Amino acid sequence: MSKQSREFRTVNRVLGEQPRIGPFPADQVFPWSAIAMLSYLLCKGMLQASWLVTGLVIAWGWATWWTLTSNKIWLSKFVGVPRVTRGHKRYYSLVQQPQTPTLSPRKKARRRK
Repeated sequence: MSKQSREFRTVNRVLGEQPRIGPFPADQVFPWSAIAMLSYLLCKGMLQASWLVTGLVIAWGWATWWTLTSNKIWLSKFVGVPRVTRGHKRYYSLVQQPQTPTLSPRKKARRRK
């Protein structure tokens, strides 16, 4: 065996990882931008609040969004799981009126005896 076949191959560590921009997940960029713009319009534009309050509201919105959407674990708690049970019940049509089973004349004759 040659020396090259016994050595480990170098592998890129980020393969299979979630894309990131620094420490933040890349899929959070657009929602965070929308949260920042809406918070700015609400706090600075409408309420005339200070930059500190605006920054705190933006940070609160980002943290809330990140908590709710990170790894899809939090929201999956609220997805209703169907309850599957086995049962046997006679089918009744909703369109047609239920018909009572009629006995044939032979069965009626047997029943009388």
